[in-house]
Amino acid sequence: MRGYWLLLFAFSGILRADFTPEWNQPLAPHRVVSNLYYVGTNYLASFLIVTPKGDILINPDYEQSVPVIKESVEKLGFRFSDIRIILISHAHDDHAAGCALAKKLTGAKLMVMDADVAEVENGGANDFQYKQKWTPVKVDRVLHDGEKVELGGVTLTAHLTPGHTKGCTTWTTELKDGGRSYHVVIVGSPNVNAGYKLVDNKQYPQIAADYEKTFRVLASLPCDIFLGAHGVYYDLDAKLKRLNSGVNPFIDPQGYRTYIRDREEAFRKELALQQHHS
Repeated sequence: MRGYWLLLFAFSGILRADFTPEWNQPLAPHRVVSNLYYVGTNYLASFLIVTPKGDILINPDYEQSVPVIKESVEKLGFRFSDIRIILISHAHDDHAAGCALAKKLTGAKLMVMDADVAEVENGGANDFQYKQKWTPVKVDRVLHDGEKVELGGVTLTAHLTPGHTKGCTTWTTELKDGGRSYHVVIVGSPNVNAGYKLVDNKQYPQIAADYEKTFRVLASLPCDIFLGAHGVYYDLDAKLKRLNSGVNPFIDPQGYRTYIRDREEAFRKELALQQHHS
């Protein structure tokens, strides 16, 4: 990959987070709908929204992902340096550890949900579940539930969907394509990771209530285009096979509803199990 090792060498002073190389393989970048593009890896979803006033990047992923994302942006014919805003889905290393490098390379403003700001600015040091360590980076704008991020005619809404992290964020926007408007939902994460304590969690006492809030919020969102922080959430591999079929495979409102229902059932099953054994 052009420039990969050069970029990493140039910023070799940046701290390393835990890194899963199998999640960081290149994937062909592609247009999702309108001015929204996929520029992530084979497992870590990153999205580029292109506007006349500069571009928005959602999820720089690992530090080692940034050169992969940069190359994908350039393959699509855009410039990485045109990114003006960086957003994340949540403050885990596989979505946020690349913030420092992406910000350094682009000069973009980093905007993060309030409850995840401390994690981003201290490099993941105080996560309630994981021992993380990545390069701390200053957040330029602290977001709150329901706030808007606007650039070049595009408006994104930040929905607090906590539990997976305290500031986990689901992004929504409305984009026009072919004379039609589409509600786009980029799910932060509704997943209960292995080892998460939903009962008597001293580090995160309200975790179960936060997950319940998340499922209420997700169920309330109108969705035409279903996306998420990992391609596996929205069955990316299968949809890529249908990409040139004449019908946009990312238009999947039923897939969204099915996914949210499945994740809520998994949460409630795990919660009941932990309550039974507490």
